[in-house]
Amino acid sequence: MTKLYLRPVGIAVARDAATKNANKLGLPLCGTALAFTGAEIFERSGNTIQRHGLFSIEELQRRELTQVHGREQVAAWLTVLTRPRKSICGLPAERPQIMGIVNVTPDSFSDGGQLANSEAAIAHALRLEDAGASILDIGGESTRPGSDPVALDDELARVLPVIEGLAGRCQAKTSVDTRKAEVMRRAIEAGADMLNDVSALTYDPSSLEVVAQSGKPVILMHALGDPKTMQQDPKYDDVLLDIYDYLEARIAACRAAGVQPDRLIADLGIGFGKTLQHNLVLLAGLSMFHGLGVQLMLGASRKRFIGALTGEQIANRRVAGSVAAALAGVAQGVQLIRVHDVTETHHALTVWQSIVEASR
Repeated sequence: MTKLYLRPVGIAVARDAATKNANKLGLPLCGTALAFTGAEIFERSGNTIQRHGLFSIEELQRRELTQVHGREQVAAWLTVLTRPRKSICGLPAERPQIMGIVNVTPDSFSDGGQLANSEAAIAHALRLEDAGASILDIGGESTRPGSDPVALDDELARVLPVIEGLAGRCQAKTSVDTRKAEVMRRAIEAGADMLNDVSALTYDPSSLEVVAQSGKPVILMHALGDPKTMQQDPKYDDVLLDIYDYLEARIAACRAAGVQPDRLIADLGIGFGKTLQHNLVLLAGLSMFHGLGVQLMLGASRKRFIGALTGEQIANRRVAGSVAAALAGVAQGVQLIRVHDVTETHHALTVWQSIVEASR
């Protein structure tokens, strides 16, 4: 079977005229302040992948083009790409949201051991909210490259007091970053608003059932293999299409279990089983993943690829590169940015959003 993929290109600030004359000027991108003026078409048939080049919106809608490249598939892609995304946890999808990272771990790659107890973690989370985070992501297990799994009781002891301690003390939503179904279940009981699983609900056979029964939103992230070995010579046939297909399959599994798309967020998994070039290709092609029909999250904060590009080997000094990656994602319509450095990211997004609003 031949499968088509469309990567929106020519993304710019949407103007009223663009929506009134979409055939010539562009189509709105997922209900954001952006519009796209064309798309690159990819075609996959078995192991054969072809790139058919760039096409304007007008060309994409022409009868002769869609007859060649699959009229129904092109039309379906355009429908999904232009459909506004629903809010999650009451947070508007048309404006980028910031998720602040709260690692209650001794060995996370960037800030492990800095939050030695639950009170320190709670205080840090409240500072992140004051700095502009609308979601606080609490994690008790490091999944950095080369890391080992954490025992269930240890992970629970790290995250539950923080989630419980934040309940009633902040307006931000709380998320638990875990691969374990029991941690998910207990975190929800403690007050967590959403779930974040770096294994896309594949690590624990019971996790999908917990998510389906909870009614909570969940972030599905791509990772190639286990954290212990994922950076040992990762390979793909086509990193962009392979990861798209993986996330599409995980979304389908969630839907089959009763989890609707408006509760799902997809994350490409920057740095999780990817080389420097893989990460750059994914960031450049990020707009394609809007074809999944769900909100997108980008988590590139302080990661190793930034150090490889800039020469900065100390993770917490990669702030400027992290903000640049965040803005690159927002410029392609990403709805959620997961970061360590909330103040700097919030300032950058405030300036970016102000410029966008002034140009509409």
